[in-house]
Amino acid sequence: MKSMRLELEYAPEAIPPLHEGICESPAIEREVIVGGQAVDGVETITSFVYGDPEAYESLLVDLEAVWEYDITPADDGFFCYLRRELGSEGASLLTALSQETVVVVPPIEVRSDRTIRLTLVGHSKGLTAVVDEVPAGMTLDVRWVSDDVTVTGSPLSDRQSAALRAASDVGFYEIPRRGGIEAVADELDCAVSTASELLRRGEATAVDRVLEDGP
Repeated sequence: MKSMRLELEYAPEAIPPLHEGICESPAIEREVIVGGQAVDGVETITSFVYGDPEAYESLLVDLEAVWEYDITPADDGFFCYLRRELGSEGASLLTALSQETVVVVPPIEVRSDRTIRLTLVGHSKGLTAVVDEVPAGMTLDVRWVSDDVTVTGSPLSDRQSAALRAASDVGFYEIPRRGGIEAVADELDCAVSTASELLRRGEATAVDRVLEDGP
């Protein structure tokens, strides 16, 4: 069993309307699809969108294919539940990329540069078939292949993420540094040694992900 990380890029004339809207809106950074399915020509997904909910909703209301949606604001963006009718191809991108022995593993990152990043897990022949059968209007870049069953998600624990956010809030990463590790510990209400450990582990996993996944 192998894992493979892909980046798919739409040609300008082939990009779906919603993705095109994300690319063109300065108020939307990206959308991360965390789950979904396609049944009888209707796709249902749930996602987290980094951006302004009103800007995203303005894209949805103009699309006839959208059946229903629900938006829940959150820090840095919002959660979205969306049901929409698929195009004449009758299958979602998720389905189009799947082979009999391959599954698409969320999260699927829809980016504002006309690209989509996702991870596949399955047999070698099935992964090769996906590469050989790129949907029309798209180009494909294999970013990495692993002999292990590996998925790309947020590797940070909740406490590590909270530590990184606290460090940013107190100016730990500013130049010159505005707040030290003691300020981070105060924000987290924990010992300095604990805050230091959480930051080191969080920074290490964050850097590993950046180097692995590229720009």
